[in-house]
Amino acid sequence: MKLNLRKLAPVVMAAAIMVSLSSAAFAADRTAKTKSTPVYPDLAKRMNISGTVKVEVTVAPNGHVTNAKALGGHPLLVESAVTAAKQFKYEPSTEETKEVVEFQFHAAN
Repeated sequence: MKLNLRKLAPVVMAAAIMVSLSSAAFAADRTAKTKSTPVYPDLAKRMNISGTVKVEVTVAPNGHVTNAKALGGHPLLVESAVTAAKQFKYEPSTEETKEVVEFQFHAAN
């Protein structure tokens, strides 16, 4: 069986378009109406730990966060950031979306 690239090109292009459309829901950039500030964990303060925690949140059409998971950050800071991210409220939308929220933790000098 010989593969004809000219016949395969439209299929590849259609697949590429589908992938870009499905990622549009992920990068929706919905506006947060209500934000929450994470609590700086006492142990992290005592250890002078600072850094950024990225949290991916799943936002329902009504704007409430239905799920939050850490994408990266210091283990001592993650729980506080995820808890704060779950309290965010977003503008309503027609579909469920995913957003990435970043929290900065700065140790006092």
